[in-house]
Amino acid sequence: MKQYDAHVKRQHKKRKRLYRRLVLFAILAMIVFGSLISYHVNQQIVYAEKKEQYEEMKEEMTSLKKEEKDLKQEVQLLQDEEYVKEIARTNYFFSKKGEIIFKLPEEDPSY
Repeated sequence: MKQYDAHVKRQHKKRKRLYRRLVLFAILAMIVFGSLISYHVNQQIVYAEKKEQYEEMKEEMTSLKKEEKDLKQEVQLLQDEEYVKEIARTNYFFSKKGEIIFKLPEEDPSY
């Protein structure tokens, strides 16, 4: 009978240690999975921010390329002497010999 009681106690202790190990393993697994999920969520947030930044930069690059194209075209036009003279006449009221310039109002007069 004593042997049976000792055997039952050992079995009880083994079962108790097994439960403790399983609980410890479950806690560790939860910590690991929690940290992995947290890391994944943070990476998704960073990815979304970078993607948005990429799209903004792409739009900015498109507008800068268009501006560069316009500026190159303007440089090309500014190399033409007749174009420069025309700009000077319209913006700075330069006139040809014997020419009189009248400035007309751009808006319709109010009655």
